[in-house]
This record gives sequence, C-alpha cells and structure tokens, in this order.
Amino acid sequence: MLELYRDVLPTLTELSRRGVRLAVVSDARPNLPGLHEGLGIRGYFEVYAISAVLGCEKPDPRMYHHASDSLGLDPAHCLFVDDTPALVTAATALGYAGLFLDREGTRGDVPSITSLTDLLPLV
Repeated sequence: MLELYRDVLPTLTELSRRGVRLAVVSDARPNLPGLHEGLGIRGYFEVYAISAVLGCEKPDPRMYHHASDSLGLDPAHCLFVDDTPALVTAATALGYAGLFLDREGTRGDVPSITSLTDLLPLV
C-alpha cells in the first residue's frame, strides 16, 4: 500500500496554485502515473520521465533533459529535488538547480530541505 507523506498534497496544491509546472523524473516502472492517479496527485504533473519508458536511469542526462525539454524549459529554469544527494549533484552538473530532500536531517554535501513545504518560500 502506498501513501503520501503529509507535506506532499499541501505542497503540490500550493505549487499548482502559483502556476509552477511540475515533472517527475523517476527510476520507476511505466505504471507510475497510474499509481499517482490512485493517490490523487497525477493531475499535478505535466510530464513523466520514467526510466522503464526511456530505457535509461538517473543520473543519465536523458532522464533530466526529457523532463525539462518536454516542459519547454532550459535547465537553468528548473529545480530538481531528489532524496539521493548524488542524483542532485548530477542534475546540478547539467545546469539545473538542485535540492536534496533530506527527511532524516542528515545534511549532506549538497543544498537540502527537510520537507517539501521548504520549497514554498523558494518559488
């Protein structure tokens, strides 16, 4: 059974209200949009870059570029958030802004947030 962290829905709702365009970049199976539909969050995302569909996994640049290109945005105008610091570092090396979602508060070597609500003052 899947469930959302408490900060997910309020943050997605507020980002949507502000007109922030969102994409998912995930090493996942093709059914991820359907899983998101079941969780009630599918409508927040315009684009899915899914490894099983694209035939590559993060940190392959094609994953990141598929999302930004599909949104029609330059990497410099995108923020990549992930729960793996090395994947954030890979995105920033490609010109994306990046944040490590550090729910445990370990504070790695990359810029981090501890909750998705920490994004709201930034956008």
